[in-house]
Amino acid sequence: MKKYHVEVDSVSKVFRVHYGKNQTLKEKILYAGRTKYKEFIALDNVSLKVETGSTVGIIGVNGSGKSTLLKIISKILYPDKGQVKVNGRVASLLELGAGFHPDFTGRENIYLNGSLMGLSKKQIGYKIDEIIEFSELGDFIKEPIRTYSSGMYMRLAFSVATALDPEILLIDEILAVGDAAFQKKCMDRLKQLQKLGKSIIFVSHNSTDIENFCDVAVWLDHSKVREIGDPRRCVGNYLRESMNRANQGNSTLTFDHSIEAESD
Repeated sequence: MKKYHVEVDSVSKVFRVHYGKNQTLKEKILYAGRTKYKEFIALDNVSLKVETGSTVGIIGVNGSGKSTLLKIISKILYPDKGQVKVNGRVASLLELGAGFHPDFTGRENIYLNGSLMGLSKKQIGYKIDEIIEFSELGDFIKEPIRTYSSGMYMRLAFSVATALDPEILLIDEILAVGDAAFQKKCMDRLKQLQKLGKSIIFVSHNSTDIENFCDVAVWLDHSKVREIGDPRRCVGNYLRESMNRANQGNSTLTFDHSIEAESD
């Protein structure tokens, strides 16, 4: 019987984007006590299962819902409809600086980030030398991370997330900001985690990484699951569709619909 680390069941998520103020006398009368907004459907009835020990790559154009899905799995966001079941400790690499305090040193932020993952100070202490060595930050580990470049942020975040024994690792394009040598080092670490039976959910626009690194690909299109299956087939279909839309001038992002609503 198959076991799953992550189960996403019919999940939908809508964001409100407020726009403009009531400028004219007519608008102030018509919309008194109300505000205008548009709704953007980020996820529309999305379902998928991540089998324990598998690596799943998520592809799709910007605005298709990839990052929103990872944030819901990591419980940064919550779905408006549907449910998500996560069975295991999650480490997330979603946004640069997330889980870090800019005025703390790199070393202090290792303890902070580890505590957010539910680990004790003693547990983090066993791993801290390994984390610092892998990050290659040297003397900068003693400096406030507000002085770090985006690449240095990524080094620290990846080193912490992968060293503290997560059962599920979520990665959202963060590796793209690193230099080539460290990116290779990161991919080697991820392959080690694969061998240890960890589950990895990987968002990337790098089709080669999806094809070579992932067991399954998920193509999100207009906030819905368009295809799930073999990475090479899925990536090929996605790239052909994307190029066709670009050639036809149909790749511009739009809101799904707009409504007027009472102000909160």
